[in-house]
Amino acid sequence: MTSRVPWDPDDYLALARRACFICELLADNPDYPHHVAYRDEVAIVFASKFPSVLGHFLVAPVDHREHAIGDFTPDEYAAIQRVVHRAGSALSSLLPVERLYVLSLGSQQANRHVHWHLAPLPPGVPYEDQQTAVFEAARGHLDLPDGQIADLTRRLGERLHAD
Repeated sequence: MTSRVPWDPDDYLALARRACFICELLADNPDYPHHVAYRDEVAIVFASKFPSVLGHFLVAPVDHREHAIGDFTPDEYAAIQRVVHRAGSALSSLLPVERLYVLSLGSQQANRHVHWHLAPLPPGVPYEDQQTAVFEAARGHLDLPDGQIADLTRRLGERLHAD
């Protein structure tokens, strides 16, 4: 059984407001390490630092955009959603998934760079622990071994690059 790490809202807020973590990741800033599965001219796909479930990945545009709809033309939006679809399909082929949650979170006060979370809910999770309960801060986040995240990221990247 995987343990959970308690959520520290003060540490998280300080981290989220320090800089645009996605722009720092894209700039290869060593202070913002992430496991990257895929990157092209449109989007980057990387493992969540605070996974709510095994296989929790994020998809973000390479260009700094802040609004999930308003900062994209219809063609740009369709292009990034194709990456979201490909990554979600690949995750669903790698893990047992009852439901793949896809949502955009963030705020103009922190985490401004728009991104989409892909969170594969495993089969058998009780209903009361599904949907928004998966993301409740009080639950903390999974404490997954780095090697397990690295391996899943590698396998996801192989699937995405094979397309």
